[in-house]
Amino acid sequence: MDYKKAGVDIEAGDRFVNYIKTFADVGDFSARFKIGKKNILTTCDGVGTKILVAKQLNKYDTIGIDLVAMCVNDLLASGAIPISFMDYIACGQITESLDDVMKGIIRGCGTAECKLVGGETAEMPGLYKKEDFDLAGFAVGIEERRWPNKKAVKRGDALVGIPSSGIHSNGLSLARKVLPKKEWSDLLVPTKIYTREMNYLLKRKFIYGAAHITGGGFENINRVLPDGMSYKLYYNWPIPNVFYRISEKAKTSYEEMSNVFNLGIGMVAIASRKKAKKLQFPTIGEVV
Repeated sequence: MDYKKAGVDIEAGDRFVNYIKTFADVGDFSARFKIGKKNILTTCDGVGTKILVAKQLNKYDTIGIDLVAMCVNDLLASGAIPISFMDYIACGQITESLDDVMKGIIRGCGTAECKLVGGETAEMPGLYKKEDFDLAGFAVGIEERRWPNKKAVKRGDALVGIPSSGIHSNGLSLARKVLPKKEWSDLLVPTKIYTREMNYLLKRKFIYGAAHITGGGFENINRVLPDGMSYKLYYNWPIPNVFYRISEKAKTSYEEMSNVFNLGIGMVAIASRKKAKKLQFPTIGEVV
C-alpha cells in the first residue's frame, strides 16, 4: 500500500502547483506582499481527511488546533510572526460537533499567539450530508526575517530538526487505509504549533531558512534550497511508534514514507554545521 493507492497522487499535486505557478506569484510556504514598510505574509490550509478520523471517533475538539497549526506553521517557516487567523467551515447542517471544532480553533490561536478575527460558516445541504463538514483556515503574519536566504546555503550545511507531536495533518488517507480503527486515536494527536521554537530560531541570524514538513514529507526541504542542491537525512532521531506501525502495515520503507509523513520531525531549519551545534535541536541531515 502506498499513498497513490490510498487515493492521493503527490506527483499530480505537484503538476497542478506548477501549473498554478505559470500565472500566479506563488511563495515557498506563504504569500508575501508589502504594506508601507512592512512585509505581510498570508497562508491558507486545511486538515484534510483528519476530519474523517475525528468523525469516526466522535471527537472534534482537537482538529481546530490542527487547522490553526497548518496555517501558522507555514508563516513561521517563512520568517513571519502570526498575528491573525480566520476560519471557513462548510457543512451540511450546523451541529454541536462544530462547537468543539471552534474550541480547538480558539485553543490553537492561543498557542500560536495570534487573534481569531473572524470567519465564515456556510450551511450547504445537498452539497454536504447532514453530519459532513470541511475546514479551511487563513492566517496573516508580519515578516520578522526574510527567509529563505538561498544564496547563503552551501553543500554540507546542517539540517536541524524540531520534533513533531505525531502524524500531524498529512498522510491520513494512507494511515486510515492500513491501521485498524482501534489504533486511530494516535492519529488525532493535534499538530504541534511551533511559535515558541521558531521565535527562538528567528533570533539567530545564522539560520538560512526553514521548511514545514507537511504534505509531501521531507521533500518540502527542497523548497528552501538553491537550484541544483538537495538534502540527505540521517534518520538518527526517535521515530514515533505510529510511523513504525504504518510502515509495517503498508510494507513501505522509511525512505518512501519520508515523502509522505514527517516521521517525527515537523520543522527543519538550515544552518552552517558549526553554528548548528549552538542550537537546542539536533542535526538530522545535511545539504548535498
